[in-house]
Amino acid sequence: MSIPDFSDQIALVTGASRGIGAATAIALARTGAHVVLTGRDTGALEAVEEAIYEAGGSATIAPVDLTEPDGIARLATAVAQRWDRLDIMVMAAAVLPELTSVPDIDQKAFNKALTTNVLATQALIANFDRLLRQSANARLIGLTSNQATKPRAYWGAYAASKAAFEALLDCYAQETQAITRLRVALVNPGATRTAMRARAYPGEDPASVKPPEAVAQRLVSLLDEPFASGYRESVNPI
Repeated sequence: MSIPDFSDQIALVTGASRGIGAATAIALARTGAHVVLTGRDTGALEAVEEAIYEAGGSATIAPVDLTEPDGIARLATAVAQRWDRLDIMVMAAAVLPELTSVPDIDQKAFNKALTTNVLATQALIANFDRLLRQSANARLIGLTSNQATKPRAYWGAYAASKAAFEALLDCYAQETQAITRLRVALVNPGATRTAMRARAYPGEDPASVKPPEAVAQRLVSLLDEPFASGYRESVNPI
């Protein structure tokens, strides 16, 4: 499979310190894009940045806690001071609260999930909308979950947050599709070998599900395709 050429494009990946976010950032850097790596773990971000540089790519780390009220605004200001546009945004950051019945949901954990998975999503859109509109070929991909549309028992807190996440991106796609060049897509990575997956399914054999790199490869390929805004896709299992 040929690698797309995203030379001179600026990409921002949330949740880039590990899992699908890290794999996607590395895959994007291989295309020639300059990747802005965001996440809370500075050390992990530095490791991803080092892997990118060792492979001949370029990246900038931008540690940020998406739950901080002003963190996203500061991030957007820093990006705007260096570049006049944003070509690619991949929203990979998410929080999985403890799986429990709806009456037993811990309010503090639920609030953290809603802040990260929903409020931060709106804040990212609000703060980066101008930079995305200034790109000649802006693409935004949000990583979603089966739970958003087919919630199951004990997944209520996470399912509710991802359903709201999808609603925000769906509405944003409709609001911008006729008046901008921005295209928005929702991708469900499906069962993937991540730390979040291990927490949800502690008895599962990690080798039985696809690695993050398989999802990253598909995301990069999709970014090179002429998908219509509002597009949805699920990544096939291994």
